[in-house]
Amino acid sequence: MTQFGLFDAPLSLIEGERGSVTYYAGFLPIASAESYFMTLRDGVDWHAQRRVMYEREVDVPRLTAHFRLEDLASESALDGIAREAAATVGDVAARVSGKLDVPFNSIGLNFYRDGSDSVAPHNDRLHDLVAGQPIALVSLGETRRMLIRSKRAGESAVPIDLEAGSLLVMSYATQLHYTHGVAKTRAPVGSRISVALRVRLRAS
Repeated sequence: MTQFGLFDAPLSLIEGERGSVTYYAGFLPIASAESYFMTLRDGVDWHAQRRVMYEREVDVPRLTAHFRLEDLASESALDGIAREAAATVGDVAARVSGKLDVPFNSIGLNFYRDGSDSVAPHNDRLHDLVAGQPIALVSLGETRRMLIRSKRAGESAVPIDLEAGSLLVMSYATQLHYTHGVAKTRAPVGSRISVALRVRLRAS
């Protein structure tokens, strides 16, 4: 497992004309990461989704929730999230926006309950994202390994262990040239929450 200290330099995983991926270990203090995890775990109305794959409908192997950042700032608009959890999401977004100087307006939450939960290799759909703006992922809870794969044949996958309190930043261009995913694992592993921040043309 990759280990980094709070004050280690960012780790450049991918850098080039096809995009960049950068990992910031210890972006959040561990105590904050633990507190945020529990607040979101208990304060979000998590949804189980179903999706058509290979001509049949299957369960999405994780729980999800999505919010517009502007709604989280208005108590009257809160739906599906407790006040403390909304404040937590807002704080995470403010920290990441301040670090990257990016006006994130959309929050996607993914709850991986155990090693049976996963997300298949994919790239973000770009039709409703603002061109040139990055996608940022803050990890809370247990460490899970992400694999970043080039869409070019013959290139090795890039693994990264997403630790509690870490921040992963993927440039817009990487979504054209790479996929990313978190595979199932038989190893005993606890729950993890990812907070995905995006800049959408229509905040959603």
